[in-house]
Order: sequence, then C-alpha cells, then structure tokens
Amino acid sequence: MRETLSLLLYLVRLRVRTRLEFRASLVIAWVAQAFGYAGVFTQIWLILTRFENIGGWTWPQMALLLGFHTLGYALGACFTLVQLRRMEEIVLGGEFDTLLVRPLNPWAYLVFSGFNIEYGGHIALGAGLIAWALPQLPIVWTPATLALFVGGLISAALITASMITIIGACAMVLGRARYLFGIYFDFWELSRYPASIFAVPFQIALLSVIPLGYMAYVPVSVLLGRPVPYLASAAELAALAAGPLSVVVAAAFWRFCLHRYQGGGG
Repeated sequence: MRETLSLLLYLVRLRVRTRLEFRASLVIAWVAQAFGYAGVFTQIWLILTRFENIGGWTWPQMALLLGFHTLGYALGACFTLVQLRRMEEIVLGGEFDTLLVRPLNPWAYLVFSGFNIEYGGHIALGAGLIAWALPQLPIVWTPATLALFVGGLISAALITASMITIIGACAMVLGRARYLFGIYFDFWELSRYPASIFAVPFQIALLSVIPLGYMAYVPVSVLLGRPVPYLASAAELAALAAGPLSVVVAAAFWRFCLHRYQGGGG
C-alpha cells in the first residue's frame, strides 16, 4: 500500500512539474477560465440587482452558492475530468488494454497521472466568492458549522469525481460515451442555482438519481438556515453523506463495467 501511494504521488508530482514547464500558458488558461465563469456570474448578479432575489436567494447568498459549487467542482474535476473524458478514445484506440496489464489499478493510473492543475482559475474564483460572501451573511460559526462547511466541500468534490467516473466507465461497455458528458454538464449548469426554483420532478432528480443538488444547494442551504425540500432535518447529514455514497456507487459501477469490458473491438 505504501509503495502504491508513493507511486501515485510521484505521478502527480511528475504531471505538475511537466505542466509548470509552460508557466505563461498555464497562467493564461487560469485567467481565461476565471473570466469565462465570472461572465456567467455577472449575468446572475445583474438579474439579482434588477429583481433583488432568485427564489428568495439574495446576491450574497447566491455568491456563496456559486462559490461553493465552483470550488467543489474544481477540486473533483482536477483529478478526473480531462483524464476520463478521454475514455472513449482510450478504449477504442486500444490504449486501455495496455493499462490492464500494468501493476496498478487502471483508474488510479489515469486519474493521478493526468492530474490537472489548470483549475487554478476555478479555485481562485470559487474561493474568492466564498471569502466575499461569508462576512455578508449571518452564519454562526461553531465546530459543527465548520465541519459542515469543510465536509460539504469535500463531498462536492467526491460527487464530481464520482459522476465523471461513472460516465467514463460507460465507454468500457458502450464504446462511444463522450456525448454523456454533454448531458452531465447540462444538469451541472442548472445545479448552480437553488433547486427550489425548479419544478418538483427536477428537484427530486437533483436530490436523488442525479445528486448534483448536494454539491452546493443542500450544504449552503443548511449553513444559511434555509429549508431543503424533501430532506428537512436530514439535510445536514445528507450533505455530508452524499459524496462518500456516490464514491461507493461509482466504484461498484466501474468494476461492473470493467468485468464486462471485451476490448476496443467490442
């Protein structure tokens, strides 16, 4: 186990050192990503300055929601998105077969060898929004509140990594599965808003089969003392448990697809 962890950390360090060889390009990518997201968030801010709130959420509350959503996503995606979005090409091109004969779990190799530090813009923007919003909100900080805040971010990262893993795993069975990422991001973009503003079926979906509502809406609602539909007093526990549970589901699904993998030729 110690040797495996050392190898995985070495792969991460190697990837980071390689990417830092092009520092100017990296900084430009960070700035471009931050500006892209900032443009979307500015649109939301303009709507709120005109209508004062969205479903009862004011701008400081929305800023915390957006920051939480962006930061949690970045922490999970830096390990998984770029790596597993290539699963279709890796499978069809035969590269995945070579990973199966290596003395290392193929998922672990893909994830850690492709660690992506280009999410610096996401992290800076998400953390900045949170840092600005928190002083504007009447949150009473206690050990339990702090645990919810940190645990909620970790859970959001785990949900992101799990959902991307599930989609990537589909390529082992379906061959072509990249289109599923488009569907995922359609729901992901909607999950940056309060789930309560959507119709009941969509609320239920975000809190069950598509657990993106737990990335930010549920933990932030609990922090703000806002009611969460269908969860009530269980919202805090659900916010912390959603990430680990999604990891269990993703791991089981990955193994399921791996056992049915028959090679790039089907």
